[in-house]
Amino acid sequence: MKETFLATLTPMLMLFLCIAVGFLLKKCKILPDNGAKVMAKLETWVFCPALSFATMARFFTVKTITLHATNILISIVCVALAMAIAIPLSYVFVKEKSYDRGVYQYALTFANLGYIGDPLVLALFGEEVLSYYKLATLPFTLVIYVWGISVLVPQGEKKESVWKKLFNVPMVAMLIGIAAGLICGAAAGDVPEGTTAYDMLFPAFIVSTMDGLKACMGPVAMLIAGFTIASYDFKKMLLNKKVYVATALRLIVIPVVILAALFGLKELANLLFGLSIDNTPLILLFFALAAPLGLNTVVFPEAYGGNPETGASMAMISHTLCVLTIPIMFALIMTVFGGNTWLVL
Repeated sequence: MKETFLATLTPMLMLFLCIAVGFLLKKCKILPDNGAKVMAKLETWVFCPALSFATMARFFTVKTITLHATNILISIVCVALAMAIAIPLSYVFVKEKSYDRGVYQYALTFANLGYIGDPLVLALFGEEVLSYYKLATLPFTLVIYVWGISVLVPQGEKKESVWKKLFNVPMVAMLIGIAAGLICGAAAGDVPEGTTAYDMLFPAFIVSTMDGLKACMGPVAMLIAGFTIASYDFKKMLLNKKVYVATALRLIVIPVVILAALFGLKELANLLFGLSIDNTPLILLFFALAAPLGLNTVVFPEAYGGNPETGASMAMISHTLCVLTIPIMFALIMTVFGGNTWLVL
C-alpha cells in the first residue's frame, strides 16, 4: 500500500509543481495575458492529438477490441451513474434556477479525466494501459460534448452543432490512430516481443516526434491551469464554502459511490449470467472519476459572460487537494481490487 501511495504521489507532485509554475508565470507577468490561450491551442492542435494518435496507433489491435468493448460498456454505465448523482445534487447547491446550477452539474459529473488522468495513467502504467484508459473514458468525452458543454453555455447563446463539437482535433487524431493501429497490425503480421507494429512500420523520426510531443501534454495542461487560476482573486476563491463541499464530493464521495455500484453490478452480472470481468475497468475509471475539476467551468463562463469565479475556485481547491486524495484513494482501491486486475505498478 505504501509503495502504491508513493508511486502515485510522485507524478501528482510533478503535475502540481507545473500548476505552481503556471501560477507564477501569470502573477510575475512573465507571459502575456493571452499566454493561456496560446498554450491551450498548442494542447488542442499539437500535444493532445499527438498523444491520442501515437497511443492508439501503437496499441489498438484486433486482439484488444473485445477488452476495449467491455471497458466502454462499463464506462457507459459509469457516466450514467455520474449524471444521475450530479444533476439532483446541483439543485441542492443552487436552489434557484441560474447559470451556476449548470456549473455544478458539469463539475459534479465530469472530472479532469484528460489533462490529469492521461499523464497520471501514462506515468503509472505505461502507454499500453493508457490506450485502454482513453477508450474507457470515450463515453465521458462524448457526453461532455453532447450534453456537458451545453449546460455551460447560457440559454439564448448560439451553440455549435453536436457534430462540430464531437469531431474536434484530438478526437479525429484518436480515430486516425485507431485506423493506423488496425492497418499496421494487419500489415506487420507477427511482431517480435518488446515492440509494436506501429514502431516497426512508421519511420523512426515520426515515432520519436510523436513521442516527444505527447510528453508535453500533461505539463502544459497544468501550466494552463495555474496560469488561469492566477487571473482571479485568490482570497475570494478560498472563502467559497460550497466549493469545498463540491470538491469533497468530486474527489472522494462520488468516486467511491460509483465504483462500489459498478463492483456490485459486475458481481451481479457474474452471478446471474456467468460474466467474469476482472477489476481492471474499475481501476481505469477511478482516474476518470477521482481527478479534480477541469477548466471548462472557467473557460465557458468567461466566454459567455457568466461568473467564472465559482469554476476557478473549484479548479484551484480541487487541483491542490487531489495531490493527496488521489494517491491515498488509489492505494486503498488497489488494496481492495488489485488482486483481481492485470494492472501492475
